[in-house]
Amino acid sequence: MRALKINDYASKQLDDSVVTQRVIAGEKELFEILMRRYNQTLYRVIRGYLKDQKEIQDAMQNTYLKAFDKLYQFQGNSSFSTWLIRIGMNEALARIKNIKKDNLVYLNSGDTGKEMFNQIPDKQMNPEKKFIHQEAQQMLEHAIDALPEKYRVVYILKEIEGLTNEEVEKTVGITESNIKVRLHRAKLLLKDSLYKLSLPSQVFEFRNNRCDEIVKFVMEAI
Repeated sequence: MRALKINDYASKQLDDSVVTQRVIAGEKELFEILMRRYNQTLYRVIRGYLKDQKEIQDAMQNTYLKAFDKLYQFQGNSSFSTWLIRIGMNEALARIKNIKKDNLVYLNSGDTGKEMFNQIPDKQMNPEKKFIHQEAQQMLEHAIDALPEKYRVVYILKEIEGLTNEEVEKTVGITESNIKVRLHRAKLLLKDSLYKLSLPSQVFEFRNNRCDEIVKFVMEAI
């Protein structure tokens, strides 16, 4: 992809509608602004349906390709993010059907784009805090993964991405009352799941990498 013709500061000042119109008019390189602006959101939405990182990456790439091809159809009746999320959800659901039929075809993407899936840890954190943060994050992710799909998707859109009820209605196609019910149910299931994951017998365990490091240190010293 060619380098952007505008700097980072200028790109942040452009509304989605302006960017889309300029892309349609021929400035294809500006599509990168939309990708970088919504990579995290799209990843989380598709992650609500798919688990395998390869599948998620391919689904994201297909979503962006379809969005680019259909950009002229974007009328601005809803936000660009809502429109993009809907395409991503349809892509994910289609891939689930293909997986069940054992008919999944991957894009030939190699290692391109792996960086977008890696979260950069907070440089302010010391090693112990980073470890605790990562453990807590993994615990929550596992708990969210265990939710039934209909609850998981609503939880991600509402609690993680912060979409409004109206935006969720447009993307998922359910009523506001159903959104509230599913969100409430998701929170109850998460609470129960996290409690089970944090039983006293599992607290302060010393194993895996930390255990290996101590054993290695001592064995090399004696």
